[in-house]
Amino acid sequence: MTLGPSPGRLAALLIVVTAVATTAQHAAAAQELMKSLVLHDAPKPVAAVEFADGQGRSRSLADFKGKVVLLNLWATWCVPCRQEMPTLDRLQGTLGGAEFEVVPLSIDRGGLETVRKFYSEINVRNLAIYTDSSGQALRGLGAVGLPTTLIINRAGQEVGRALGPAEWDAPEVVDLLRPIIADAGQGLAQGQGHVAPKAEEPPGLVQRAFRWLAGLFTK
Repeated sequence: MTLGPSPGRLAALLIVVTAVATTAQHAAAAQELMKSLVLHDAPKPVAAVEFADGQGRSRSLADFKGKVVLLNLWATWCVPCRQEMPTLDRLQGTLGGAEFEVVPLSIDRGGLETVRKFYSEINVRNLAIYTDSSGQALRGLGAVGLPTTLIINRAGQEVGRALGPAEWDAPEVVDLLRPIIADAGQGLAQGQGHVAPKAEEPPGLVQRAFRWLAGLFTK
């Protein structure tokens, strides 16, 4: 008579399966971003669009020179935009600072109050509010749909663009952005639109868990 795995081993299997499913979702998010993300062969000029901040002050992209900017054009009536906004909030929490900032630019006609209400509903903690109720930024930046996201280097030039939503805080996406931020003032500013490949790493948690679990079932 062959006995099945013990409850302890079944629990271990469940943990591994859950980890694999989560990893697969993150990998899928990264793959979707790579399908829509274009890194330019040479930096491109960005239109001098103007917009308002959360205090109603006039702002422009020139205010962010010296930082790498992830400029996200969005609106509260755009369902994919609403879905990806929490991931942008978490991305700002992870990478935001002196070197990098997520700039979510809403084109809602309701302006500041519409965005403020939405931020409150989804508990945004890290993102600032920027609005352009005129929609001129959308036209000036050549966006053909929402959401559209531009990667802008420290010199204020566009080095990449993505059309459509992404899971911006997925580990694979964060790993993609880190070398862009590190290289923004160097290779990308010189037109080298690529991300250096990562060195081969030792087996991760999921691979190690699989090996451990396989050992249990072969004993």
